[in-house]
Amino acid sequence: MRWYRLFFTLVAVVTLLPLARLFYLHPGEVLYSVPSPWFWMMVAVQAAAAIGLAKTFLAAGPLRFLGIRPDSGDGKGRLIVRGIYCRTRNPLFLFTLLVLWLAPIMTDNLLVLIIIATVYLILGSIHEERILAEKFGAAFLEYRDKVPRFISSPRCRYSETAGEATGPAAVSDRGPRSEQGSPRL
Repeated sequence: MRWYRLFFTLVAVVTLLPLARLFYLHPGEVLYSVPSPWFWMMVAVQAAAAIGLAKTFLAAGPLRFLGIRPDSGDGKGRLIVRGIYCRTRNPLFLFTLLVLWLAPIMTDNLLVLIIIATVYLILGSIHEERILAEKFGAAFLEYRDKVPRFISSPRCRYSETAGEATGPAAVSDRGPRSEQGSPRL
């Protein structure tokens, strides 16, 4: 399990590159195009979601998230529930779904791609949460019961310090940035 995330990342990149090229070459028939000013409002929300995605990705620790720097397994990990993670358990997936579904121009191929990505992200979140439940036990289960999976709450739904010192396995050894980090592996 130590290198599974790096392996998964490499397989995902290798398998998605041909699909991205095919999609670029054949975008499909336009199903709808949203008129102004709604077009620009959707683009603005997409931009905000992209910024949120980037900030969350950086807070999660890009090297650890991609599997380049795997968990050390030293038993010093903490379940981090600060920032956006006290409002939603899967902000990376949430922001990705917002960017995808708020496309102001929709083609048939893009719609298929978005549906596949949505199913993939939902299944991925289920898998990831099983791993986190094994790693953090009761602390994660309590967190899971209080914080929604995707739909963000305007206020924290979980005490930002409640689960931090618990958990038998390492998730973060990034020093001061770990307080802003994620419960991700």
